[in-house]
Order: sequence, then C-alpha cells, then structure tokens
Amino acid sequence: MRCYFHLVNGHEAIPDDTGVEVSDLTTAQDMALQAIEDIREEAIQQGASWHGWRLDIVDRSGRILLSIPLDPTFH
Repeated sequence: MRCYFHLVNGHEAIPDDTGVEVSDLTTAQDMALQAIEDIREEAIQQGASWHGWRLDIVDRSGRILLSIPLDPTFH
C-alpha cells in the first residue's frame, strides 16, 4: 500500500506528494517514527521548534491512518 507522510499543524501543512510503498501500517509507522526522530534531532541542532506539529500517515484517498505528534513526550 502507498502511504504519504504529511507534516501538519493547525495553520500549515507540508504535504508529501510522493509517498512510499509499504507492506503494512506497522512498517509505515516505523518509518514515521524514524523520520520524527530525525526531525527532532535537526530541530535541536538548529534551535527550531516543531511544537504543535504532527506527522499524519495517510492513504491514497487522503484518509488519515495514524497521526503522531512531533512534540516530545515525557514519561
């Protein structure tokens, strides 16, 4: 299945127009979590903030399959 990874907040969106072919949603989630880790690391290095942003995994029809906040969570 083809999944797209859109970065969104309440006012802006950075769409993924290409997407990737994955075998299942778990694989897409693993890819998304790695991408989020990379985004967070880059933000730390640049002093930027992704507060309020999330990464939405969507299918070809635009249906959101999973939404992951970019804000770090603390346990």
